[in-house]
Amino acid sequence: MSIPLPVSAPSILVADDHPLFRQALILAARKVRPDAHILEAGTLDAALEAVRQATNLKLVLLDLRMPGAEGFSGVALLHAEVPHVPVLVVSAADAEKAAREARRFGAVGFIGKDQPLPRMQEAISDALEGRVSDTPPADPEVDTVAAKVADLTPTQLRVLLGVLAGRLNKQIAYDLSISEATVKAHMTAIMRKLDVQNRTQAVLAARALGIGIVG
Repeated sequence: MSIPLPVSAPSILVADDHPLFRQALILAARKVRPDAHILEAGTLDAALEAVRQATNLKLVLLDLRMPGAEGFSGVALLHAEVPHVPVLVVSAADAEKAAREARRFGAVGFIGKDQPLPRMQEAISDALEGRVSDTPPADPEVDTVAAKVADLTPTQLRVLLGVLAGRLNKQIAYDLSISEATVKAHMTAIMRKLDVQNRTQAVLAARALGIGIVG
């Protein structure tokens, strides 16, 4: 019989589709917080479900290229689900570009998959303590639009991702188990938040921010 964890025990989600690297991240997290309850996910959908069910979630370690994620959509979706929980991105992508883009969508830091275990532990400790990593200078105009995307609700982000994938309103409605009228209402809200006039402009804004593209 498993012993229930104390309510005060912190939880850390490790979301990576590669089991060996996921174990390395778990080891690093346990070195920093031996008392933490470690949650694991191998897909973006599993990660989203985990954060919804988690108790006292303190940190998300997220692989950018997990199944179900396109570009930086995973960062944006998890940030929307748990905006007050730090998301630390882990990736083999170009560090300078990926770190900057990930920050735009709500991540607090970035760990390259080529980093040694002590560096991973340091990054995890910084994220847990609320220390945000430095990133290269960014474009203020792009950052402004990114902040608007990061302000979308989880459902609005899913609707926008459906539009980016070229799906019709009725297809998006089916995917999300909502009505077509609700999809239209979400699109109206999305365009208002992004300060654009139509779906095409919303798509261009999202693609310009790197959603669907990882360099």
